[in-house]
Amino acid sequence: MVFKLLVVEDDAEIREIITDYFTEKSNQAFDIDFAKTGDEGIEKCMAKEYDLVLLDIMLPGIDGFTICRELRKVSNIPIIFITARHSESDKLYGYHLGCDDYITKPFSLAELYAKVMALLKRSKGMVRNEIMTAGCIKLDPYRCTVFVNDKEVALAPLEFAILKILMENRGKVISRESFIIRLWGYDFDGNERVVDNHVKKLRKALGEGGKLIKTVFKKGYKLEVE
Repeated sequence: MVFKLLVVEDDAEIREIITDYFTEKSNQAFDIDFAKTGDEGIEKCMAKEYDLVLLDIMLPGIDGFTICRELRKVSNIPIIFITARHSESDKLYGYHLGCDDYITKPFSLAELYAKVMALLKRSKGMVRNEIMTAGCIKLDPYRCTVFVNDKEVALAPLEFAILKILMENRGKVISRESFIIRLWGYDFDGNERVVDNHVKKLRKALGEGGKLIKTVFKKGYKLEVE
């Protein structure tokens, strides 16, 4: 299978290294197209069918946030932001607009490739759609839905990500530092209390299910079903 990938990026060097790495790593399983400006990017997205879009935010013309917002009005195509904008507010805004992942520059080509392949396999139905359960909580990692006692619960992207990590590691203690690295990256310069705030929101949203999230003093959190 050949995947059609659009890279919306004004930096020629980044376009080149992504092309070279993906072509070699996949044994030419990618058909890669480019857009150097935001206007060109939105035009190509609307005119052609792609399997995934790699999208910079700071572009000549319209920015990547605008492209993502307009795309989400008409398409569920996987979108990964690749950007130099590191702030938490930018990341949260990107997820709010509907991106599937957010990677900051400089980035690992191996990590980017792995994320792209995981998203493509998911979007093409090439992975099993396994529902994760813990007590009264059910989480569908591919449809990004959560149910408590069979009633759907709306979660913000970060709260969903925290719950998914806890369910994947049921019974294990996940430290605040681990949450920060997985959700915000190694360069996050905020306070660990940000994790506590999001866990508090998650517990409230889950209602009865929130009782399954246990605080482990001076260590972190775990999901525990009696």
